[in-house]
Amino acid sequence: MEASWAGLLIAVVGVAGTLGAALLTQNRADRTKRMELRAAAEQRREEHGHAEEMLRAEQARQRQLENLERRRACYITLNTSARQYLTAMTNYLHALQRNEDVDTRLADLEAGRLAYRDSYAESQMIAPEAVLRASSTAKKRLNAAYGKLRKYGAAPSDHTAELADLEGEFREEVWPYLGELKQAMRTDLGVDGQ
Repeated sequence: MEASWAGLLIAVVGVAGTLGAALLTQNRADRTKRMELRAAAEQRREEHGHAEEMLRAEQARQRQLENLERRRACYITLNTSARQYLTAMTNYLHALQRNEDVDTRLADLEAGRLAYRDSYAESQMIAPEAVLRASSTAKKRLNAAYGKLRKYGAAPSDHTAELADLEGEFREEVWPYLGELKQAMRTDLGVDGQ
């Protein structure tokens, strides 16, 4: 009977070993699968994080391009309107000196002044400090020239000498500041390679 117990014990141990080995193998396979799933989930998180980072970088780049384009459009309008404003002043001055077409030139001057005022106001919301400084200086020069022109234009026959000198003042005291404004805008846009 001892031999049967020993055989039975050996059979139980064999079966238990076989079952234990199967359970161990299954347990290891499950653990390996969990580790693979965790690694895959981590890789997906990293890829998702990288994709989000790339998207944020692209969005920032797009905002920079949009801001640059917005400043460019604003600068074109400001430069054009400032030059047209000064040209309208010169045309009005010539009309006063010749006493021809004064009302039409005055209307052109006022339209140019309003267009410049609007473009200047827009630039105050968009332009960086360096451009704003140049723009403010140019605006002060334009307004001073406009003030003199309107003062002398009220009674042109009383101010013929002043009117004769005014065109030279425009060239010396206004045009250079419009050039400085243009240069500040070009620098900000990177047109001059800076």
